[in-house]
Order: sequence, then C-alpha cells, then structure tokens
Amino acid sequence: MQPSPSPSSARQPSPDNSQLRRVALSGLLGTTVEFYDFLVYGTVAALVFGDLFFPGADPAVGTVAAFGTFAAGYVARPLGGIVFGHFGDRIGRKSMMLLTMALMGGGSFLIGLLPTYDAIGVWAPVLLVALRVVQGLAIGGEWGGATLMVVEHAERTQGDRRGLWSSFTQLGAPLGSVLSAGVVALVSALPDDDFRSWGWRVPFLLSVVLLAVGLFVRLKVAESPLFAQGRRAPVARPPVVEVLRRPKPVLLAACVGIGAFTAQSLLTGFMISYAVDQGYSRPQVLTAVTVASCVALAVLPAASALSDRVGRRPVVLAGAVACAALAFPVLALVDSGSPGLLILALVLGHGVAQSTMYGPLGALLTELFGTEVRYTGASLGYQAATLIGAGFSPLIASSLVASYGGGSTPVALLLCAGAAITALTVWRMRETHTDTLDSRASQAAAPSPAPEGTPR
Repeated sequence: MQPSPSPSSARQPSPDNSQLRRVALSGLLGTTVEFYDFLVYGTVAALVFGDLFFPGADPAVGTVAAFGTFAAGYVARPLGGIVFGHFGDRIGRKSMMLLTMALMGGGSFLIGLLPTYDAIGVWAPVLLVALRVVQGLAIGGEWGGATLMVVEHAERTQGDRRGLWSSFTQLGAPLGSVLSAGVVALVSALPDDDFRSWGWRVPFLLSVVLLAVGLFVRLKVAESPLFAQGRRAPVARPPVVEVLRRPKPVLLAACVGIGAFTAQSLLTGFMISYAVDQGYSRPQVLTAVTVASCVALAVLPAASALSDRVGRRPVVLAGAVACAALAFPVLALVDSGSPGLLILALVLGHGVAQSTMYGPLGALLTELFGTEVRYTGASLGYQAATLIGAGFSPLIASSLVASYGGGSTPVALLLCAGAAITALTVWRMRETHTDTLDSRASQAAAPSPAPEGTPR
C-alpha cells in the first residue's frame, strides 16, 4: 500500500501552473474592466455630467446629482452579490464570471452611446441611472467570482501564497485607474466644446476592447477545483440564507473593507472634482492619480505577499492606521495648490496607505467562508463595503464641502472614519492566513480571545 498523502503535500506546487496563471490573468482583466468603468464614470461625472444630464441646476447641485447616479450603481451591488453569488455557489464560478464581465463592459459601452438631456430630456438621466444599476448588479458578482477562482485554484498548488495570487485580482484597481486616467487625459485635452459634445464618450466606448480581451481569456479557464469537488453535495438552503443565519463573517467582511473603499473613492474619483475646484488643471490632477496608481501597482502585491508571511490582520491594520494618520496632512498638501505636492499627497494616501489596506482583502474575505457559500458570502461582504465606503463617500463629501463653503476638513474626517472602522474590525478578527479554505466560517470569523487582539 502506498502511504496517504500528507496535508502539506497537497500544497506542493504542481509541475504545470499554467491554469493558475490563466485564472489570475482573467481575474486581473475582470477587475481592470470594473475599475476602468468605475473611474471613467467618476471622472466624467465630476467634469461634465452635471451639465449634460442635469442642466439648469446650481453647479454644486449638479455635481451632487451626478455623484448620486454614481451611488445608484453601488446600491445595486449587494443585490448583484446575492444573485450572482447564488448561482456561482450552485452552478459554478466560471459561468458567472463570463456573464458579469459581459454586463459590465456592455453597460459602459451603452453609456458612451447615451443621448444627453438636450436630446431626450428627462429620459437621459433616467437611462443613465438604469445603466448604472445594471453595471452595479454585474459588478456585485464580478469580484467574488474572479477572486474565488484565483484563490481556490491557488489553494491546490500554492496554498501558502494565496495572498500573493489574489493580489492579481486586486491589481485591476490601480491598472484600471491608470488606463482610465490616461484615456480621460487624452480626450480632456480636446477643446472644451469637443470634449462636451463627443470627447467624453470615447473612454466609455473603448471599454469594449477590454471586454473582448477579458471574455477571450475567461473562456479558456477551468472551473474552480474546490467547487467541482464539492458540487456533489450542495447546501439545502439558498446560499444567502445560509450566510445570513450566521451573519458574523459577512459583517466582518463588510466592515473590514470600508476603510479601503472610502480612501479609494475619495482619493480618485472625488479628488478629481475637488482638486479642479481648488484651481488645478485637469491634466495635473489626472497625472497625480496616474502616478499614485503606478505606485499602487507595486505596493498591492508587496502588501499581499507580506500578509502570507505575517498574517492578513497586521498588514490591513497598518494600512488603516497609516490612512488615518495621513488624512489631514494629505488634504493639506492638496490644498497647497502645488502640482508636485498634489502628486505626493495621492501617492501617500492612495498609492501607499489605501493599497496596503486593499491588497490582502481578496484572500482575507475568501478565508471567512466555506466553499459551499463562499461566492455569496465574500461577494455580499465586499459589495456592502463598497456601497458604504465608495458609493456614498463622494456624495457625502461633495455635499459637505458645498454646505461648508469649501475646505478639505470634511474629506479628511471621512477618511479617518473609514480607516477607524477597518482598524477596529481587523483588531478583533481572528487571523486566517494559515487556515485551509475548507475551514468553517464560524471558525474563521471567531474573534480572538486576547484583549489586545494578538493573532493566534
């Protein structure tokens, strides 16, 4: 008789990791499409949507209304997490990944074709909101499917490097930011009349290129091996019911992500509108966002790899503390009026602090749930965090800045509040980076008994 394989042998790298690399690429492309659409919309909304879709309003009110449609897409995200999570846990990860990417890219393309208020009146903002909701539903299921596919494939071959491999999905955020900032910078260099009449449509229409490449890669990936192994014994209850019966993991997942998404939203999309109002030119602001995103491309995988060695908790906690400590200095640098200090501000706040919080989230959230409900649980927690942290932050920030007659104090306070929620949550979480993905959700979510929050 041959000896039974040891638990450690199941984690030895296989001779061929080509499938894992392909899955990681598909996750990267999906998140790139997501954040490209997210940042293109946020940027264009800040620059022209107030005039094009909400004409006649006070400029500040128009900006708030434009960010209101931005938030509408986020309201739909948790529902999308439930819907696509249900079928992802029952039918499979791969089919939902294909569907969510098609809906995301298709919605962005249609926004680029949308008539403005001058052409069809009130139907213009109505259709804009409808397309944002469709995008929100799709994005609600996109991250969960992409991240789970990467992490569950990595579990079989490189389980002790789940954080590093999951960072490929997270890298789509700064990569999408770089692409969107570059495209918007090009079209915003057009004469103002050309930009307002047709130039703003170009970034949305170009999303079809990312969509085509992403779908091509995803058609070639294999289904998650952990899902394929467990599909013979599905959970009797709907996955969302099973998740909400024991709500602690999904609540922890939602709260731990709020700081990263608050910082990401305020220091990218909202910052473009705010900095332009402070006297910076559009190219100066977009350059600062691009430089910060390039720094994030290095910080994200570094933070994720570090979390494989020292744990998810200390890395995320360090990022949250840094974000809170830097909030007021970063906004002071923005208010200085210096383009060089604007770049430094976004590099520190977005490129370093936010990325340190965000990098390990992919692995951390998937480790909170069992395989049979992981798509639903991770998606619901992640999208609840985006709704609270990213969906409403620009709307709240623009409303507060308008109410107080300008000034960055409300923005800095929102950054501190989001970071504090993340820090307090991760302080009480149990460390999960050494668990296998078959660990029970109740075990993964149990708080540490040590009063100082030391990882076990």
